[in-house]
Amino acid sequence: MYSDRTNWKLTRNRLSEALEEVTSSGARVLDLTISNPTRAGLHYDDSRILQSLASPRSMEYDPQPKGLPAARAAVADYYQTGHGIHRLDPERLILTTSTSEGYSFVFRLLCNPGDELLVPKPSYPLFEFLADLQDVKLVPYPLIYDHGWQMDFPSLQKAVTGRTRGVVVVHPNNPTGSFVNQQERESLNRFCCEHEIAVIADEVFLDYAHDRAAHETFAVNPDVLTFTLSGVSKVSALPQMKVAWIVTSGPAAEVEAGQSRLEVIADTYLSMNAPIQWATPVLLGQRKGVQEQLLNRVLANLKELDRQLVAQKACQRLTAEGGWYAVLRIPVTQTDEEFAVDLLRRKSVLVHPGHFYDFPTDGYLVLSLITQTEDFAEGVHQILEMVNL
Repeated sequence: MYSDRTNWKLTRNRLSEALEEVTSSGARVLDLTISNPTRAGLHYDDSRILQSLASPRSMEYDPQPKGLPAARAAVADYYQTGHGIHRLDPERLILTTSTSEGYSFVFRLLCNPGDELLVPKPSYPLFEFLADLQDVKLVPYPLIYDHGWQMDFPSLQKAVTGRTRGVVVVHPNNPTGSFVNQQERESLNRFCCEHEIAVIADEVFLDYAHDRAAHETFAVNPDVLTFTLSGVSKVSALPQMKVAWIVTSGPAAEVEAGQSRLEVIADTYLSMNAPIQWATPVLLGQRKGVQEQLLNRVLANLKELDRQLVAQKACQRLTAEGGWYAVLRIPVTQTDEEFAVDLLRRKSVLVHPGHFYDFPTDGYLVLSLITQTEDFAEGVHQILEMVNL
């Protein structure tokens, strides 16, 4: 009765079962996996946000496949004021309800059933579900850790085939926190030009560099057809306000062809609703207050993590340049999942095992850096205590 593309394993994993056991017992769990900023103790301008959704203009139906001009102009202004782009043409923008929908549009644009996309490993596991739904095959390429994370270009060359249609980069990566540096960007562009494939750049965490420096966006990548995805879920820490976008860049002829086809895809769904589009300028403006709160939280938790790590030798934090996560390397005495389950049952601390993100071996935990500082400090203490049991 059901399609093969939905043949996922739907049973709960051991960590989910353990979490239900611990919470049902009444124990307070220190959640070091939190990804929802609206539950991270941040201050939002509630009245301004809610008022922005009440525009009388929302009562008129004005279908625009790319998105309303005012909303696209606000996104263009975000790049111009926030990332130093002299000018970003709003006509190169298409609004979507989420980056997941943006991925779906781009996957459909580039790939016939069974075509391939190269994706980084480790990285966020959502790609697998999106690819399954679009009948796309994902081929991983490794990120190598050696005093920092690097793209493995020899592996990319080995992975590319006649069915490869693009390379996904996450800038900065989730969960490794690594940006694509300038040398890697140049090598990536040469690689994609050589094989006539596109770049798909996920930049949802671009504004969260740990050194507070501006990192170059792919939104104006001139050398190869590039689709850059982002949205207010992370930019303004408003995941419930469904505003995201695709920016198309590259050689003019390829941009025009790709953008025209994307517009038809977007016109088929017309998924963006009017109130959220009219609110987009205000929602993007909220980033100015909330990003500072989040960066302060991230940096404070990193400082606390390093303070506790310096007093021991068993665990190590891997270098991260941006984003909301830290990767902790621990001794391999059991699988990551077994350690996470034991930690939850014994210490009531919830972390993600590295295999959730396709780390190639055991010995990695992923911690959220937007956890409230007191809980984060206590959770780290319990992890290190567990390691040394």
